[in-house]
Amino acid sequence: MESIKIALLGLGNVGSGVWQILQRSGDQIALRAGVPLEIGGILVRSVDKPRQVNPDPSLLTTDAYTLLNDPTMPIVVETIGCPDGSTEPALSYILHALRAGKNVVTANKEVLAKHAKELSAALAQGRGGLYFEASVAGGIPIIKALRESLAANRVQALMGIINGTTNYMLTKMASEKSSFASVLAEAQACGYAEADPTSDVEGHDAAYKLAILSSLAFGVEIEIDDIYREGITRITPVDLEYAQELGMVIKLLAIAKEENGTIEARVHPTMIPASHPLANVSDVFNAVFVQGDAVGDLMFYGRGAGSLPTGSAVVADCIDAARSLRSGVRLPLSVPLKRKALLPIEDTVSRYYIHTRVIDRPGVLAAIATIFGEADVSIESVIQKGQHRQDPVSLVFVTHLVKERNVRSALSRIRNLSVVREISNVIRVEGE
Repeated sequence: MESIKIALLGLGNVGSGVWQILQRSGDQIALRAGVPLEIGGILVRSVDKPRQVNPDPSLLTTDAYTLLNDPTMPIVVETIGCPDGSTEPALSYILHALRAGKNVVTANKEVLAKHAKELSAALAQGRGGLYFEASVAGGIPIIKALRESLAANRVQALMGIINGTTNYMLTKMASEKSSFASVLAEAQACGYAEADPTSDVEGHDAAYKLAILSSLAFGVEIEIDDIYREGITRITPVDLEYAQELGMVIKLLAIAKEENGTIEARVHPTMIPASHPLANVSDVFNAVFVQGDAVGDLMFYGRGAGSLPTGSAVVADCIDAARSLRSGVRLPLSVPLKRKALLPIEDTVSRYYIHTRVIDRPGVLAAIATIFGEADVSIESVIQKGQHRQDPVSLVFVTHLVKERNVRSALSRIRNLSVVREISNVIRVEGE
């Protein structure tokens, strides 16, 4: 059979994984695609740079458009990512290929989250398809599940651990009682965190992925800036110890829900019961928990990053693209997305863990409880630690379900009490 050629843009971590999988499993991939898949050319920054893999030097080029404009390469695989925090040149390459009618496979969650409108328009102009299984959770097939397997369901909610760096850090902090700074340094030494870890630890990476998942799950157009985002930089070993005492764990969760036509999407540290399926997802692993109206609860679990897991998802998309080319049946365009404002974070409803530091005097608990009561914040439990007359002591509250607006209103008054030294942390509680 005549092979289908692939233009591979990038030969870094993911690109090398794609190359390795195609080389070692080519015969099996040909059987599943119905045709052999072959790398026709590879875009690199420098042809002389040492690499993890060693393809034929004749395949290497520093000119992207020699590959994008080559009619013998109908599949374009983009793996260059956004290394400098810019979506260029990846966005331009993808748009060019789509307008030319090529099938584009990408793992670039930032481009997908920030430029969905432009990508949809370019897709409509050409006759190709856009495949992006590898953009969320590496080798976990969550995109295909939402796009195809769960198409008969109304997805009610999804919660995911979709950033391996922060999950590794929180796992280490909880098990070793280590500080944020020391665990971050360890994650960087292991290669799990970048030299500039902002995208991971401040929740940007998870927010990009949540925008993609939410658009597929609910058929809505998500503006990345509308997603509430909070990172893990304020989580301390003390909070993790209190979580354990409460029978919970802390994870950075990406959460999306639809109720009565209202959509909420948020990324933040979250306490979940130790019995919840997501609670035991440790280290760099990812998982997405989905609730559908017909199937009930599902969880997708596996390696969320890495050369081979992500490369696996990319090659699976290449197989789908090849099948589409052979059959002449174009990948269906996505259902038109509705533009819908997300529920403001102040109007979301959750339980809350509130860690305060106060002077240990008679009447302090009563004063704080009175303010909570006046703001319609109902307290489920209280934990007080520290010796009498110690200054300050920890006073921890866990609320019942309450609107965030009420919690913020109460805390603005509690901060002004002379006996309150600080509000150390506020963490939402989900998953019950």
